[in-house]
Amino acid sequence: MSTSERDGDLVASRPSGHLPAVHTWTLDSAAELSGLRAGIRRAVNGAVGRAEDVPLDDVPEHMCLVATELATNGLEHGAPPVQVRLHADGSTFVLDVADRDLRDEPRVAGDRPFGRGGFGLVIARRLAVDVGWYRSPEAKHVWAQFTLPDEALPAAPGA
Repeated sequence: MSTSERDGDLVASRPSGHLPAVHTWTLDSAAELSGLRAGIRRAVNGAVGRAEDVPLDDVPEHMCLVATELATNGLEHGAPPVQVRLHADGSTFVLDVADRDLRDEPRVAGDRPFGRGGFGLVIARRLAVDVGWYRSPEAKHVWAQFTLPDEALPAAPGA
């Protein structure tokens, strides 16, 4: 798939499957983004049964970057507060970022010079397994799905 195909408009869809929510953060300003990133790292490690200081590979860092980008979009272009919900089943994770602006649809940035911003959805599409968006009666949601590789998961007991 070419970059232009991957960076086209987002398809309105819900994430596949139903994963339980493991944590929710509510953000009113960009000052809360560092706490979001730290919380995601803790929640991902907890969901897979790892100590917080044991690295899991790049996926949690990618999740932190994407969560920051999507939450920033919600704060700047949506209607705060922004709610970030992490869903997980141990190896698959979905970040669901919701804001209260039901009028607009998320748009992937077109051609523009670097440094002009607007690449949050492009970054999400390149780092996540899948990305989409949907509306609920009260919010617009943008979601990104991630999967940990098998070697990042803790060994099964007796393995």
